Amino acid sequence: MKKGFVLIGTMIFLASSVYAGITLRYYNKDSNDHEWKVKTCGSTKTVEFDKSKTASVTIQTGCSDAVIYTDCGEVTVKDGDNITIKDGCIKIN
Repeated sequence: MKKGFVLIGTMIFLASSVYAGITLRYYNKDSNDHEWKVKTCGSTKTVEFDKSKTASVTIQTGCSDAVIYTDCGEVTVKDGDNITIKDGCIKIN
């Protein structure tokens, strides 16, 4: 019985980690919201950053990195990155 609970718990943990995603901590210095395209694991999504705010955003994916397409070019981010947004550009800190 105890082994069954351990097995079920392990399966739930593994399944949740596959869909966890990439979490970014950001500081948006701009007075505009930004919505940019993101490519990860071969699929395209969008990510939104609120204006004049420090917050976190999660990109749902099974991959460990993603490419954000900003007005200043492409930026590759990975889980746990801290970024700053200024003048429509992303800088990884």
